[in-house]
Amino acid sequence: MSNVRAAHLSRRGILAAGGALGLGVALAACGDDDAKSGSSDKGTTAARSGPWTFKDDRGTTVKLAKAPADIVAFVGVAAALYDYGVSVKGVFGPTRTKAGKADVQAGDMDISELTVLGNEWGQFNVEKYAALAPDVLITTMFDGAGTLWYVPDESKDKIAELAPSVGISAYDRQLTVPLQRVWALAESLGADMTAGKVTDAKKRFEEASARLRAAARAHPGITVLAGSAAQDLFYVSGTDLSVDLEYFKALGVNFVEPSASVLKASGGWYESLSWENVDKYRADIIMMDDRTATIQPADITQATWKKLPAVKAGQVIARSPEPIFSYDKCVAMVENLAQAIETAKKVS
Repeated sequence: MSNVRAAHLSRRGILAAGGALGLGVALAACGDDDAKSGSSDKGTTAARSGPWTFKDDRGTTVKLAKAPADIVAFVGVAAALYDYGVSVKGVFGPTRTKAGKADVQAGDMDISELTVLGNEWGQFNVEKYAALAPDVLITTMFDGAGTLWYVPDESKDKIAELAPSVGISAYDRQLTVPLQRVWALAESLGADMTAGKVTDAKKRFEEASARLRAAARAHPGITVLAGSAAQDLFYVSGTDLSVDLEYFKALGVNFVEPSASVLKASGGWYESLSWENVDKYRADIIMMDDRTATIQPADITQATWKKLPAVKAGQVIARSPEPIFSYDKCVAMVENLAQAIETAKKVS
């Protein structure tokens, strides 16, 4: 994408390209409507009988005669519901990589069984959506205005006419809040929240959180930076709006981050640095955005990156700025940070 075109990205588009870090790399604008995708008729696995209501994080209450069976969801939400035994018919958002494999945000879902309405930012095939006869659309929200994530502005009104929507907020709150909200949503859809797999995952998450708190307390001098890479820029995240970073900070993790005055230019999300200035902030551990729209650490060629103390020490770990909000999927991200802090050398 040209610099001129990138400059015209909306704030939502910028966020989509790099998530809560506000990465300024643009997602490809070409359509994915002709990508191969199957249709799943599984619906929810154990939908409850009788009327269904759910109050979302916009304060909107959706009321249906029965629990929705034909669900369309943002891929990360669909992946979380899948972990609780609830299936969806269609998804939108990063679902398959250019190599045709499941995107990291697809979790454990078999994407060949899903109708993919759009794989990239701005893509949402309204005709395919209508053909699914959806009962409800479910997605996340990354601002305080209740904007539905990955629902394009230009077609949102048409989409809204076809089915009610549920929004789960992932904005300016700790990780445990959306985890609890998706848990409640899955339960309302008929998921068995007493199943051993479900309760075990919640227990493992709580244990991982206790481990991270203990690690942070035992190693208070170890500093952590959350970053994201684009071709021309490196983004350093603030911790006050991202669900994962807010939670980790609450557990005592010592983050290196831009000042509030610097973050103000991006609405509080991030500071963008040229690769020449990537050493402005020094940390012992660097957490790097793991999504496919970003450049991964192994592919960063800039010499200034390779000279960073944390990089030279091999103390770079993955971060998921858009977590899959099931306890099972959030265990690893907490454990990975705990282990990194426990074993890190002081290099900053």
